[in-house]
Amino acid sequence: MICAGRVVIVTGAGRGLGRAHALEFARQGAHVVVNDLGVQLDGSGGDDQPAERVAEEVRALGGKAEVHGADVSDWEQARELVDFAVERFGRLDVLVNNAGVVRDRMFVNLSEAEWDQVISVHLKGHAATLRHAAQHWRDRSKAGERVAARVINTTSGAGLFGSVGQTNYAAAKAGIAALTLNTAAELARYGVTVNAIAPSARTRMTEEVFAEMMARPDDGFDAMAPENVSPLVVWLGSAESGDVTGRVFEVQGGEITVATGWGRGPSRDAGRRWQPEEIGPAVRDLLAEAPTPEPVYGT
Repeated sequence: MICAGRVVIVTGAGRGLGRAHALEFARQGAHVVVNDLGVQLDGSGGDDQPAERVAEEVRALGGKAEVHGADVSDWEQARELVDFAVERFGRLDVLVNNAGVVRDRMFVNLSEAEWDQVISVHLKGHAATLRHAAQHWRDRSKAGERVAARVINTTSGAGLFGSVGQTNYAAAKAGIAALTLNTAAELARYGVTVNAIAPSARTRMTEEVFAEMMARPDDGFDAMAPENVSPLVVWLGSAESGDVTGRVFEVQGGEITVATGWGRGPSRDAGRRWQPEEIGPAVRDLLAEAPTPEPVYGT
């Protein structure tokens, strides 16, 4: 019960990873606000039943659950979601940003609408909820309260390494990684930690991209089950994780990996302005000394 009494918002919690997170938080004693629009994978339609079913599952585990159908890509609705959690439970302790959509397309065929939709739901949807949650926590901190708030964002291997046919998704997820680093630095003074996960699991969004990995085993450990990701998310949402912030964790099956991200590599300083004809040899020397980049998914 490492999250006993903590109030948690999980976005995109009607299915897949979000549902698994909500249920694990409930098992660990948290009160959960289940946020989901119930849309199809392409963002069309809408149905409140997936979120309601998850809320019932939370209650069946002995937890408290409320449902809110905010569109997290809408700045005002994201504020309403945070306000709803505070009104129903008295405060907010944890924000799990999980909601997302995909519009996979080779970049040369990508439409403006497909770019905007993915950036909006993933990147803006993370930023909007976090912005309003951060204000709530700042206000509590300035009022003299000791805050132990947690944010868990959802990036992706596509955002860390790239993924062929997913330029919009990869760009959004890379932005989420940067959002995580920056807000972790800014919000630490208020008692807030911000981390991100890059999960690999069987969901509607990944079944085509990782088709060869999606088969369920006949017996034994199912490494692609969404439930494998949730224990890390719940621990990051606990008070115990207060010394961990600004980190990105890859997680698949039973494996957790710390992603080290961009770092400064070899350099050359001419001590003066470089001449164009000098650049080629210098750059090639630097690249020969630098680590080989991780390959882009799909290459």
